[in-house]
Amino acid sequence: MAKALTNFSIRHPWWVIGIASVITVFFAVQFLNMKIDTDPENMLAEDEPVRLFEHQTKDEFGLADFIAVGVVHEAGAFTPETLNRLYNITAEIQDIEGVVVDDIMAPSTVDDIKQGEGGTLVVAPLMESEITTQEEADYIRSRINANPIFRGKLAGEDGKAVAIMVPIESKDMSHRIAGEIRQIIDKYKGDEEYHIAGLPLAEDSFGAEMFVQMAYSAPAAMLIIFLLLLMFFRNLRIVLAPMVVAMMSTIWAMGLLILTGNTVHIMSSMIPIFLIPIAVLNSIHIISEFHDHYKRYKHKDATIRHSIGELFMPMLFTSLTTIAGFLSLALTPIPPVQVFGIFVAFGVLVAWFLSLTLNPAIGMLIPDKTLRDFGASDDEHGLLARIMHGFRSFSFNWSKTIIYGSAALAVVAAVGLSLIVVNDNPVKWFKQSHPIRIADAAMNRHLAGTYLNYLVFESPDDDAMKNPAMVRYIESMQRELAVDENVGSTTGLPDIVKKVRYELYGGDSTKASLPESQDEIAQMLFLFEMSGGDPDDLFKFVTSSYNKANLWVVMKNGDNMSVSRVVERAEQYMANHQLPSGVEAEWAGLPYINIEWQRQMVTGMRSSLLGSYVTVLIMMVFLFRSLRWGLISMLPLTLTIMAIYAFLGYVGKPYDMPVAVLSSLTLGLSIDFAIHYIERLRMIHRRTHDFQQSFHEIFEGTGRAIGRNVLVIAIGFVPMLFSSLVPYITVGSFFLAIMIVSGLVTMLLLPAITRQFHGALLRLQARSKSAAVAEPQPSGN
Repeated sequence: MAKALTNFSIRHPWWVIGIASVITVFFAVQFLNMKIDTDPENMLAEDEPVRLFEHQTKDEFGLADFIAVGVVHEAGAFTPETLNRLYNITAEIQDIEGVVVDDIMAPSTVDDIKQGEGGTLVVAPLMESEITTQEEADYIRSRINANPIFRGKLAGEDGKAVAIMVPIESKDMSHRIAGEIRQIIDKYKGDEEYHIAGLPLAEDSFGAEMFVQMAYSAPAAMLIIFLLLLMFFRNLRIVLAPMVVAMMSTIWAMGLLILTGNTVHIMSSMIPIFLIPIAVLNSIHIISEFHDHYKRYKHKDATIRHSIGELFMPMLFTSLTTIAGFLSLALTPIPPVQVFGIFVAFGVLVAWFLSLTLNPAIGMLIPDKTLRDFGASDDEHGLLARIMHGFRSFSFNWSKTIIYGSAALAVVAAVGLSLIVVNDNPVKWFKQSHPIRIADAAMNRHLAGTYLNYLVFESPDDDAMKNPAMVRYIESMQRELAVDENVGSTTGLPDIVKKVRYELYGGDSTKASLPESQDEIAQMLFLFEMSGGDPDDLFKFVTSSYNKANLWVVMKNGDNMSVSRVVERAEQYMANHQLPSGVEAEWAGLPYINIEWQRQMVTGMRSSLLGSYVTVLIMMVFLFRSLRWGLISMLPLTLTIMAIYAFLGYVGKPYDMPVAVLSSLTLGLSIDFAIHYIERLRMIHRRTHDFQQSFHEIFEGTGRAIGRNVLVIAIGFVPMLFSSLVPYITVGSFFLAIMIVSGLVTMLLLPAITRQFHGALLRLQARSKSAAVAEPQPSGN
């Protein structure tokens, strides 16, 4: 197969380039039909129960996701000037397309429950028009603080913050609507701080900014990789080939993704970033081999045939192991991760095929005069060669120390792995200096919180939620949840009943309690409905048939760990305190959905990684026809994964969505160097039958090729470290860490092991050179 592909590419270079170009254009055209999906909710399948219940809850209680607009003034936000600005801002927000106008919560839109003339109950707007006096501002503040429905949500208890809760028709409108709100704020703002926060905004903005980051990160990475290759090989036409392979592989993969009807989700948008480094690896090995042997063969076709012949099997298996690693993602229960894994695997397959065909084809079209001095430069004494010689001497002279040190590193890493915490929060996908992070911190410092979950109680019987035992149960659940420091406030049916009763009795605080009879509870709720307010306000907490009640749980922190702790507290409470007969409880809300898809992702990725690890081990044993070599080849991969993830554990970096996905990349890249090292060492040894010579040679051509790959990929993605999005920084850091750690382990630990155990590992050498027990120092340093 290798010969057939190579011969065809050498004899028909224009055919190869032409066919590849036509296919590339075909897939590029598919980009016109690209559909973007930035909703993290789609991390779960459409029929996932938690997702269906989320939609059901929104429909039954008339709920919408919301954007939180906060105004903070350290000198006090309740002044006529600030409230009037909010009044005008709110009025203009109502004109924004996609805002659910009737459900906006702001001082000028909410209804206040109070006693009217003759002891009647009146529900009237809290702030009907602009105000002129401080007394009016203080009155609005006092009414908000006296109302459990508004307290903490519309204003902080310290009086330094006021909020507008802007419900939106769809989460994917959040970024646009927030932009229009900022324009309105610019028209009216004074000396207050204005913030816009909310989980839907964070998720939608991340999707929007991620594509912007992709637009310059991928080209920047390709440019740096190109410049590094040019520095190494000093021939513009030669180094164009890897870039063409990387570009075409990416276009084919993304084009097929779009052609098959898949949307470009947040995960899919990362495919180019993952494919580019993988796609150039094989090409760098081919060019390195070509570079090292061209001066000997002096003929392009002969040198190409030699290079492909030497590298075909290592490249085949490095590509297959990478494909296996990414295909394993198809076993996870997260649809976008499945799509991501399948199409990255397809891209790797394409990159392997194009590396074998396009590199020779492009090479054959390069004029001989251009290659006259190619490979003539003395790389054997260059900086990279001197580094490799240093590794050779060190691994030879300190082999036992390296082996023992690696074992100690594994123990330390094992401890670090136990420290890893699983956590995620889409708001923290932005850097701390990002406006969304700043807004999140400011608003959750002054208000009850910007993360909202719903605990829904359901009974098969109508009017069950009017039952005093049921209402008291919800009230006791509120008290239990309020103990958790993450819960800023809870609002439910008991608050409405107590508020109506309190106002009905003229503000008598002793009456702000739950009635003992179902009839009185029903009366309080009826009065609320009939008092002139919007009945829909009531039905956000209870269904019209009163068989379901919705407890709003507002939280200050959207970290999955913090949200999970609140959920577990409620579940523990229900386990210890039995719900009324026939009643069941279930959670809804975006923070709850996030912890569910993260749970599925973590368990799915863990199974996927373990499965692909075993698969790669089997492939290595098959490739090397040796269990020993198979196990040794897994060392760089194993130590790299352990070292990197242990580092996360020690520094406290959570195991989140980007980190989970990167485990497959680690598996795919870390095995690459080991395959090339072992396969080439065995090939050299079969030729020389001399361990000393084999050990010496492996650090020359192969060593320099590995070194080039390490430098190209590690440095090529440094621009990502300067991104405003944390996942991009994580990806860039991982590329750097994977390359450095796996490169060091490959060029230090594997040589140390072969130095110590070459007699058993290279039996032919052991038999033929049995007299060479006392090995001399390697030469060439």
